[in-house]
Amino acid sequence: MAGAGKSTFVQRINSYLHSQDPPSPPYVLNLDPAVSNTPFEPNIDIRDTVDYHKVMKEYNLGPNGGILTALNLFTTKFDQVLDIVEKRADTVDYIILDTPGQIEIFTWSASGAIITDAVASSLPTVVAYVIDTPRTTAPATFMSNMLYACSILYKTKLPFILVFNKTDVRPHDFAVEWMHDFEAFQAALASHQGTTDDEGEPTYMNSLMNSMSLVLDEFYKHLTTVGVSSMTGAGVKEFFEAVDASRAEYEREYLPELQRAREAREKKLGAMKEESLSRFMKDLAVDRERHPAAAEADRWDPQDGNEDEDDDDLDVNIVDRSEDAWPGQYIDVTRMRPRNDEGMAWPRPG
Repeated sequence: MAGAGKSTFVQRINSYLHSQDPPSPPYVLNLDPAVSNTPFEPNIDIRDTVDYHKVMKEYNLGPNGGILTALNLFTTKFDQVLDIVEKRADTVDYIILDTPGQIEIFTWSASGAIITDAVASSLPTVVAYVIDTPRTTAPATFMSNMLYACSILYKTKLPFILVFNKTDVRPHDFAVEWMHDFEAFQAALASHQGTTDDEGEPTYMNSLMNSMSLVLDEFYKHLTTVGVSSMTGAGVKEFFEAVDASRAEYEREYLPELQRAREAREKKLGAMKEESLSRFMKDLAVDRERHPAAAEADRWDPQDGNEDEDDDDLDVNIVDRSEDAWPGQYIDVTRMRPRNDEGMAWPRPG
């Protein structure tokens, strides 16, 4: 969620990897177009490609709509980003993506799904869901976070790590206890203010959270949790141990499923092509039977094809693309920085 400390967490794990012996600098991507300053230096920054404020002005959008549109525009160039990342994959151990501050913009938009699927289909991918621990002490807030984590896990279908951030302010022991001890959560829920009405009877919200805690009990059993302090660095080592374990899970469970999906898709496309070709050949055979004279006239005569071989006046323009830019030229997004003296006008939809 917004304010959970995602960017600070990225800065901490980036610093941790730099401090290793030998250092293992990660490759960092910033996907938040609205952030004013980042506590780390990203290798690829969406702000170098898309000007968030100009997008808001051009499309007459608010903050969230501006972030979503900027992310959609950046996704149209993500194949170039992926090419760069894949080239760097042989020289770095970790590639980190810092997502936009508004979680729903990335997790529920088409561009977010495209980016996630594109990365996951090329490299071992792990999702880290960062939680603001001090703000999760209330049972209702805790349950809300768990429901969101559950929905993202089943939407991405990727290895998932629940990162309880800001443990220097409040340890995450209570959350782990609630996840593994149903009765402990029930006791916390009963003692929390607002869970009973004036007559001492449980409220509707209390009953709902009781039911949801039972439903999520199976979800908790297969969930990896880590407590981290982005300020002090506590728990970062344990986080990377969980990442390594999740990579093994990716290769064991996600990758075979991805390969099966690819094979099924290719098989389906092959069957469609074969069916289309079969229909075409049948139609062509029927046409030849009905119009034998036309079919004979369509036959190619090799002697007729030599008439144009000596024609040197063909209108052919050879374009030398080695010096000047051309439409569709490869653009290194890491070097694209907005210039103040150039306007940026995105085409309006429709």
